[in-house]
Amino acid sequence: MQQTMRWYGPQDGVSLEEIRQAGASGVVTALHEIPVGEVWSEEAIRERLGIVHNAGLEWTVIESLPVHEDIKRRQGNYKLYIENYKKSLKHIAACGLEVVTYNFMPVLDWVRTDTFFVNDDGTRTLRFEREAFMYFDLFLLRRPGAEDDYSQEEKEQAAAYGDSLTSDEQQALFRTVLLGLPGSKESFTPEKVLGLLKQYEGIDDEKLRENLYYFLGEVAPLAEELGLKLAIHPDDPPFSVLGLPRIVCSEKDIARILDAVPVNANGLCYCTGSLGANPDNDLPAILERHGDRIHFLHLRSVAKEKEGVFREAEHLSGDAPMSTIVYKVLLLMNKRGHALPMRPDHGALFTLEQNREHFSGYSLIGRLKGLAEIRGLEQGLVYAFDNVPM
Repeated sequence: MQQTMRWYGPQDGVSLEEIRQAGASGVVTALHEIPVGEVWSEEAIRERLGIVHNAGLEWTVIESLPVHEDIKRRQGNYKLYIENYKKSLKHIAACGLEVVTYNFMPVLDWVRTDTFFVNDDGTRTLRFEREAFMYFDLFLLRRPGAEDDYSQEEKEQAAAYGDSLTSDEQQALFRTVLLGLPGSKESFTPEKVLGLLKQYEGIDDEKLRENLYYFLGEVAPLAEELGLKLAIHPDDPPFSVLGLPRIVCSEKDIARILDAVPVNANGLCYCTGSLGANPDNDLPAILERHGDRIHFLHLRSVAKEKEGVFREAEHLSGDAPMSTIVYKVLLLMNKRGHALPMRPDHGALFTLEQNREHFSGYSLIGRLKGLAEIRGLEQGLVYAFDNVPM
C-alpha cells in the first residue's frame, strides 16, 4: 500500500517533516483555503505540490474537493458549481494528481458527540452517543420538527441525559457537534445550521440520490477522460442525523452508486471506520465485491458499545477485522497490479500531545501508532503468504 497521512496544509499543527519521520511516503491534502464551489487554479495546486515535494513527500490523492450544497440540493447555482468542479478536475489532472475524494453528506461533514472521550489507558478518542446527540438536537439546537423524529421514550432519555450534564458539559457538547469542515478552524453557528437544514426541506434519500447521480453523470465521464479517479467517502455516521438524508451508508448504497454511472472513475473511498459503524456492513465482503472500484483506503476501527454508541478504537482492535481486510487488500492490489493509497484514518490523542494544536482525530502520535501497526501487519502478511507480493 502507498502509506500516507492526511495533512491540512500550512496551517496544520502537524508538519510535513513530522509526517515524513513517521514513515509515510506521501500526504493526502486539499486547498482548504479556497471557498467551496470556487475553482482550484493550476497555479494554486502546483504551489501546494511544490511545498509537499520539497519536504520529500508525494501528493497524488486529494481529500477533499468539496461538493457545494447547491449541487447536493440541485437548486440555486448548481450548474455553475458543477462547471467549476469540472474546471478544477481539469486543473488537477494537468498537475498530475490521480484521486479526488469527496462526500455527498448534506450540511455536516461528520458528527461526533465527544472528541475527548477517555480510554482505559488514558488516551482520548472520538465517540458518538445517540442519547447525547438527541439531547443536542432537541434541547440545545432546538431544531424545528425534531420532536417528530423521536419516540416519547427517546425524548425522555434525551432529557434525562441533559439533566446529568453540567452547564459546561452542555456547552462542550454543543461545540463538538457543530465543529466545522475538516481543515477549517471555524465552527458552524446554530443559525447557519438551521438555515441550511431549512434548505433541505422536501429532499429525502431518493431525491438526494438522484442529485448525486446527476452530479456523477456530469463529472465522472470527464474524470474518466482525464485519467482521474473519483472516490466517494461513506456517510459518517452511517445513519440520518438532524433529519437529513443519508445515501452512502451500506453496501447496497455503494452498489447503487457504482451501477448508476458505470465508469471506473466513479469509485469508492473504502473507509473501514465509517462503514464499520453500521453493524449490517460486512467489510471484507465489500472489498471482495467492489474492489475494482475502490480507489483510496481509510483504515481505522470502531468499537460499537451498544446500539447508537460507537467510539474509535485502536487500528488493530475494535470491531473491524483488520488482518482479514489488509490481507484482502493485498490480494486486490496483486490482481490490479498496483498499490492503493492508504492512510491510517484518525488516531487516539496521547497525553504528550494534549496541549498541542491539532484537528480532532489528527494528532501525530496516534496516527503514527496506527501507521506503524498497519505497516507491520502488511509486512507480516507478505512474509507469511509469499504468494502475496508487496
